[in-house]
Amino acid sequence: MAAFSTKTFALVTLLGALAAPVCAQTAATPWELKPDTGYAYDKEGKTFSYKMGTSNAGELLKGAKKVPKGTLFFIGHNGQLYMRSGPYLEGDGKFKFGSDQ
Repeated sequence: MAAFSTKTFALVTLLGALAAPVCAQTAATPWELKPDTGYAYDKEGKTFSYKMGTSNAGELLKGAKKVPKGTLFFIGHNGQLYMRSGPYLEGDGKFKFGSDQ
């Protein structure tokens, strides 16, 4: 019985792993950014979040630029973070650059 349970568990896990990317591509989920938190993409391509204070907010805003609404962020095949302004949804609301399925 234990061997059957292990094989069953392994099969269910495998099927779940294969199905997860399909489910992830079908619906967009909100990207929730928090106030008083800084998000960084470092020189090695790693991402971090930092709790921010207000004592030097003026210095932080020097040289900062607003991100335009309608901006898409994505990681390319080379691991580089990119941003693209412009339409990324089809007329019916589907993601323009999604899978062909």
